[in-house]
Amino acid sequence: MAVILIVEDEPPINELLYRNLSLVGHTCLRAYDGAQALRHLESGGVDLILLDIMLPGISGTELIKLRPDPDVPVIFLTARVNLADRVEGLTLGADDYIVKPFETLEVVARVAAVLRRARRQETVFTLDDARVELASREAYWKGEPVELTPQEFALLETLIRNRNLALSREKLLELAWGYDYAGDTRTVDVHIQKLRRKLGLTDRIKTVYKLGYRLETPR
Repeated sequence: MAVILIVEDEPPINELLYRNLSLVGHTCLRAYDGAQALRHLESGGVDLILLDIMLPGISGTELIKLRPDPDVPVIFLTARVNLADRVEGLTLGADDYIVKPFETLEVVARVAAVLRRARRQETVFTLDDARVELASREAYWKGEPVELTPQEFALLETLIRNRNLALSREKLLELAWGYDYAGDTRTVDVHIQKLRRKLGLTDRIKTVYKLGYRLETPR
């Protein structure tokens, strides 16, 4: 996973981002103003910056120009909603732009997408006797190849990307099947059972009562 610098001056939002990105396996650093963020960046080792625009002292738009490594991707976080502000942020070199208020899963997904584009995302996931090659879309159990259908792999990847987060059946359909899927939520249950059996993940893919499922992994 990645080292993510969260630069947000509102403690509740900073804490929310920290907890949820840590849950899915990222290492998170926190800053509450531009000067503190710049010190983290000067120390190196940051893979992605989640950056609020309105900050005390050095603003987000100034900080993006000052970052020592211009190749570190940046996602702007802001309450500004007009097109001109978005264009300005992207022109300055931001890789994405998230408007507050936002859903946690949206942030997790956008972080994963930007890291993939920057080639800083994990490509191999291991858990107990299971090993998943995300780039080649191959899975193994106890070293032996496991045949997964494209839909089974899409569901597995969704669980991996959002590990330790509880996902409703509806959300899993949205993320793994697509917005236009019109099937029954019971299809999620069927695919979950197949993944549990094929990869020995019965004790890892937990049923969340009256909601859906969660892939539990060590943090």
